[in-house]
Amino acid sequence: MTLTIVVPCFNERANVAPMVAALGAALAGVEWEVVFVDDDSPDGTAAAVRALARTDARVRCIRRVGRRGLSSAVIEGALSSSADYIAVIDGDMQHDETRLPLMLAAVAGGADIAVGSRHVAGGDAAGLGSPLRAWLSATGIRIAQAVTRAPVNDPMSGFFLLRRDLFERLAGRLTGQGFKILLDLILAAPERLKIVEIAYKFRPRLAGASKLDALVLLQFAGLVIDKVLHGMVPLRFLSFALVGAFGVVVNLLVLEGARRAGMGFGTAQSLGTIVAMVANFQANNQLTYRAQRLKGARAWRGLVLFLLVCGLGAVANIGIARALYAAHRSGLLAGAAGAAIGVVWNYAVSATLVWRVR
Repeated sequence: MTLTIVVPCFNERANVAPMVAALGAALAGVEWEVVFVDDDSPDGTAAAVRALARTDARVRCIRRVGRRGLSSAVIEGALSSSADYIAVIDGDMQHDETRLPLMLAAVAGGADIAVGSRHVAGGDAAGLGSPLRAWLSATGIRIAQAVTRAPVNDPMSGFFLLRRDLFERLAGRLTGQGFKILLDLILAAPERLKIVEIAYKFRPRLAGASKLDALVLLQFAGLVIDKVLHGMVPLRFLSFALVGAFGVVVNLLVLEGARRAGMGFGTAQSLGTIVAMVANFQANNQLTYRAQRLKGARAWRGLVLFLLVCGLGAVANIGIARALYAAHRSGLLAGAAGAAIGVVWNYAVSATLVWRVR
């Protein structure tokens, strides 16, 4: 096998057959296979892949249950391959599969990674569609270019090709979180990679729904911070702590608004605290634990548990702060230590009870 194409997908049933047909036409003369890594799509994506696999041995399916995420899906699909080269392409048909032979030739000719690029001569990002998606993409590119050591015009691309042995060498260094695995690969490499960009035109989506939103950009920012800190602090803890800081702002805004409305300080502070905890739960459910997102009845149960956990964390925060203040008479030190213990408690217990992987 020369080439494995990894297609991470969620709710892309309508695109499965067109994708296989397009790859067959683009890769004539190349020994290839396609691995659809499906995050248990409710629309039956895995069933559609298996229906094709019964008559086409080049088609494989990995159905993941209980876990989500584009980067981790790519890692699993790539590590299931025995081919010489691995390509990654989205399942929404917006990437131009006809560029794969050029990308394969570039890597076979000595490049480490060939990137399908919308931002070099001949490329086009018009398929992004909405101004919001275009802004999110452009912002991510600026952030990535500020931290990456490699001169690449489209570090946010989800369309690239590399040698399998290079991927396996870097796999242990990858975070496996978020949606932008190309940047993760570039930053994980201990040496400077030789990157070739192949221009392509980003097509409009014909079926399914885009997964690009503001939360994806926040996850991407978390990946950048994780790489800057060299993985010393868990990425999820960073996200949890940032959400906590957001909760402080919510608390203060509600407190001030309630006091201006005539509430007493104690009542206003209690209201602000409850609203902040609910906001923190929602933000963590959408961002920090996006892959284990709670829905329906489980979300309500999770909210109750989260409120209890944070309540106990607040008790620990206050108790430790008081003890340290009594011993050292330093209000700043005592408050900071109490807050730190509270955050660690909330994170550890929430991960165990509220968003635990089943």
